[in-house]
Amino acid sequence: MREDIPTLYEWAGGSEALNRLTQTFYDKVAQDPIVGPVFRTMSPDHPAHVAAFIGEVFGGPKTYSEKFGGHREMVMHHLGKHLTEEQRRRWINLLADAADAVGLPDDPEFRSAFMGYVEWGSRLAKMNSNLGETCDPETEPMPVWGWGVPGGPYRVPGAK
Repeated sequence: MREDIPTLYEWAGGSEALNRLTQTFYDKVAQDPIVGPVFRTMSPDHPAHVAAFIGEVFGGPKTYSEKFGGHREMVMHHLGKHLTEEQRRRWINLLADAADAVGLPDDPEFRSAFMGYVEWGSRLAKMNSNLGETCDPETEPMPVWGWGVPGGPYRVPGAK
């Protein structure tokens, strides 16, 4: 990637914006009858941990991997939760609403990349939630999400 093209993390507004996003999102989740029960024992630090995870995936600091165990640990949090398709879809809708509420960039390129990750990640979480065994840390690398590949579906704002 060219050096002058910002990462999704930078374009979103960095850790401050992602922390606002996840706090607003989990405030909505706690009140929701469909996904709220899944998170009823959520620690007060959960929104900050998820913000760090999203930040790392979007090209920011490797905080989640260094402090909280990386992608393997995120997968482990979902094992045995038995998430449903209804819960997955509600989670996506609440996150999209929170992105609007906190003013994440609404340009089509960013939102396409953001929602692409949310769709992919929520499907992975649902799949992992129905597994009975743990994952192999060697096969669970931290995902890296960006604007897309050259010639791919995403156009970087301002790029020629």
